[in-house]
Amino acid sequence: MADSNPETHVIDFRAAEHLLAARDPRGAVKLLDSVIAAHPENTAARLLRARAFFAAAQLRPAQLEFELVLEREPDNAFAHFALARTFERSGQTAQAMRHFRLAAALDPKPEYLLAAGFDTRN
Repeated sequence: MADSNPETHVIDFRAAEHLLAARDPRGAVKLLDSVIAAHPENTAARLLRARAFFAAAQLRPAQLEFELVLEREPDNAFAHFALARTFERSGQTAQAMRHFRLAAALDPKPEYLLAAGFDTRN
């Protein structure tokens, strides 16, 4: 195994992005584990790992990662939206709606507004 250093962590992060885009979320998680072990404060890596967990239908780990991101960045609309989707997928509709509404309030994207149940018609 190659020496672990900041350059290899960046390479692993970028490779994990590509694996997730190529629909290999489990491979992405494996790469991100070492990045996060070395840089536990890296919110971008945690958000990417949360997305990979979600894509792999590992809802509890996804939820925990999204919540950790939101502890650090409570105004991250995407993290609220993704956490809401995670809750929705696990049948926790009340928690999902709360985070859909927070996402829409933070960033009024049509997708967020629609998921929050806000009427976007004039």
